[in-house]
Amino acid sequence: MDLSVELIHATVQLEQPLGDGTRTVGTGFLIAETGPDGTPHTVLVTANHVLAKMPGAEARIGYRISNPDGSWSYSPQTLKIRDASGAKLWTQHPSRDVAAIAISAPEAFAKAAIPISWLAEDDTFQANQIGAGDEMMALGFPRGLAANQAGFPILRAGRVASFPVAPAQVFPTFLLDFTVFPGNSGGPVFMSQAARRRVGASEAGQDVQFIAGLLTQQVELNSERLEIGIVTHAKFIRETIALMEDPKTPITVAHNQPVVGARAASAEEAVAPQ
Repeated sequence: MDLSVELIHATVQLEQPLGDGTRTVGTGFLIAETGPDGTPHTVLVTANHVLAKMPGAEARIGYRISNPDGSWSYSPQTLKIRDASGAKLWTQHPSRDVAAIAISAPEAFAKAAIPISWLAEDDTFQANQIGAGDEMMALGFPRGLAANQAGFPILRAGRVASFPVAPAQVFPTFLLDFTVFPGNSGGPVFMSQAARRRVGASEAGQDVQFIAGLLTQQVELNSERLEIGIVTHAKFIRETIALMEDPKTPITVAHNQPVVGARAASAEEAVAPQ
């Protein structure tokens, strides 16, 4: 499986019009998991602040339809995120900026959901010797911009900009050297198929593919964007999905890592409609 292509199909734009000609925009991606009773579920994963900053009860999720002639059509559908009393319908991680909500996706999108096994586990970084300088890919909708009229996400790359990057309990987030815009939050960050695995002092050609986490913040200093993104480890995505099934699921109590000037990369400011 080429994880880059598979994640492009599984990544969607999330938006909510604010009634003043602007809209709040974020990114999400679909994960396939099986509940304790054996029932398969399609789960939308995003940053918690993306949904929390949407004041209305309904958001729009940007599905895409494949046409018989090989073209694609953008077909957003309504996603209910709050009940009649205003209570949130999604599950959020108690300590990290991660949210998950079970959805009823169109059949094509349900099939496009990424198996939960592709989310990095606690030892994935160490096992593959991932560290500072390694390249990772990120998908998203910067300022609500899509790659084309079909609504596909924009694929970008950056290098791991912090050391060390694991374990997640000690370092729940890591830095990625790339420019972050409103609309990027909640997008998947992953190691691509082209990555190389280090073996001693040499490099072997073994492909390494996994979802490392999701983009949750950008770094600013004195109101200046430093073109650095903050990625929350996939371990906390796994825990959030588990909490959907069992609120008593044990969670990782990670040390807080305040980054001076860090702020949410999405939903803190609205973007104009396209």
